[in-house]
Amino acid sequence: MAFYEVYSHPVWVRYKTSVFTSATLFVFIVLCLTYIPPLLVAYRSQGFWIKRGTYEEQPVVRFQYQTVLVAATSTQGAHVAWSTFPHLNNMLGSNLRIPAVSVREEDENRDGKQDVLFFRLQLPLKPEEQVYSLQLLLTFSYKLFRMSTVVMQSLAFVQYSSAVPGAKLFVSGDLRLQQRTPLPHRGLYNVYNVSVIDGSSPFASAYDLDSIIGRYQDRNLTTVLSCPMPVWTVGRAAGSPFELNVVIRYPMEVISYRPGFWETIKFAWIQYISILLIFLWVFERIKTFVFQNQVLNTIPTPVAKVHRS
Repeated sequence: MAFYEVYSHPVWVRYKTSVFTSATLFVFIVLCLTYIPPLLVAYRSQGFWIKRGTYEEQPVVRFQYQTVLVAATSTQGAHVAWSTFPHLNNMLGSNLRIPAVSVREEDENRDGKQDVLFFRLQLPLKPEEQVYSLQLLLTFSYKLFRMSTVVMQSLAFVQYSSAVPGAKLFVSGDLRLQQRTPLPHRGLYNVYNVSVIDGSSPFASAYDLDSIIGRYQDRNLTTVLSCPMPVWTVGRAAGSPFELNVVIRYPMEVISYRPGFWETIKFAWIQYISILLIFLWVFERIKTFVFQNQVLNTIPTPVAKVHRS
C-alpha cells in the first residue's frame, strides 16, 4: 500500500543548561553579534540619521508694488530714476522721470495661486538722452505653508548694460528661492518678514542699491530672478520713451528642511531592520546547527502537547 504525507508540523525542542556554561556564553555572543553589527553597518554606510529633507511646493507670491528704477543716460555717469517711494523721488530732483507703468498678475492654472507677473514700464526721456544701462528692483511677499509656515519679504533685481544705447529691454525669468540653511519642519518662520526697503526713511542711504542688495544677500533665505536671456533692442525713435517689459514666473520650488524627531527615527529604523533581518536569518541557522548537533553540551527537551481525553 502506498503512503503519502497528509500533514506535517515542526517539533519544538528546548535546550537547557546552567548559567555558567559555554552554551550560555555562546548564546550571549550570538545575541550581541545579531543586534549590534547591523546598527554599526547602517550607521557607517552613511545616511542613517537624515539631516536634511526636501519637498515640493509652489509658493504664494504677490507683487508688493514697490519699485526702484535707475537708468544710465550716458557713459559719463548721468542717470535718471524713479521709485514708488515719495522720499526718494523728492531727493532725485531733476533726475526724476515719471514713467507709465502697468502691472498684471495671473493665475494661469486656476489653483488660487498667482503664477506670473507682467510688468511694463515706459520711461520718458529728453531728446538728447539715451539709455545705456538699467537697474530695476521689485519687491514681493513670499509665503510657504506645507511644512513650516514661511512668511517673508523678498525682491527681484534686474540689471543690464550695453555699449549701444537701447530702445527696449525684455526680461523673462523665474523667481527662484535660494536657501543657505534648511527650514524647520514646523512652526512659524517669519524672521525676514520685514520690508526690504525702508520707505519711511528720509535719508538717501536707505535707498542705496549697494546697501539694499548687500543686506539682502546676508540673509539665509532669499529669492533671485533667474533670467538667462534678456533681449536688448536698439534704435529708439526720437521723442519715444524707453520700454521695459518684465515677465516673472513663480514656479514650483524644491524646499530643503530639517526633519523632525519621528521622521528621523522612522528612516533610521527602516535601515536598521533591513540589515537586522539578514543577521537574524544567519545566526538562527548557526544556533540550530550548534544545538542540534550538540557541539555544546545541553539537555534537549522535546515540547510535548498534552491532549485531553
